[in-house]
Amino acid sequence: MVIKVFLASSSGSTAIKKKQQDVVGFLEALKVDYTQLDIACNEENRMWMRQNVPEDRKPTNGIPLPPQIFNEASYCGDYDTFFDAKEDNSVYAFLGLPPPPGSKEAEKADKADIVENGTHAEETNTEVPVEERNGNTHREEEKLQQAADEEEEAQDGEEEEITEGETADKETAGDETPMEEEEAVEEADEAHAEEEEGQDEEEDLEETQEEEAE
Repeated sequence: MVIKVFLASSSGSTAIKKKQQDVVGFLEALKVDYTQLDIACNEENRMWMRQNVPEDRKPTNGIPLPPQIFNEASYCGDYDTFFDAKEDNSVYAFLGLPPPPGSKEAEKADKADIVENGTHAEETNTEVPVEERNGNTHREEEKLQQAADEEEEAQDGEEEEITEGETADKETAGDETPMEEEEAVEEADEAHAEEEEGQDEEEDLEETQEEEAE
């Protein structure tokens, strides 16, 4: 598809020249391939342009003025409709061309599709389940994690048993110490009692001997 822009190279109208430059400059900025067709120096171009502009798009005098834009033989519009399309970021639609990816017009078209389709946005953003993306990998990771958790719980249980055993030993050791002290005290008391009994017996023996001596 070739974009045709009908111009008048020798026009005496400053307004027409400015409009022609605006159209050509914008097409070049968009890097759109187009062909300039001069109606001032080529009668065939002038006649073809006048014949192919639709009747309802011609001015009241019936003579369309440049610039006039076509896509092959399909009429796109004049400067006024081109300007409106430029302001609305829809020049590619005006020219009958697909907008390039990443352009404002392409983004606008995508938003329009989402609005029309309703659930298009949801379908686009739907995430694939982890199981479907990774196959059995995710399940294997879960099993490994579960085994690691069980092992950690077992280790914690063993540490608790060891801690309880140490605490019981300490308590037992604490109980034994007072018992040993009590036994030592009792033995000391018994020894003292025996000493006292020995002394009493000696005193009784001395008294008996004195009485016999008398």
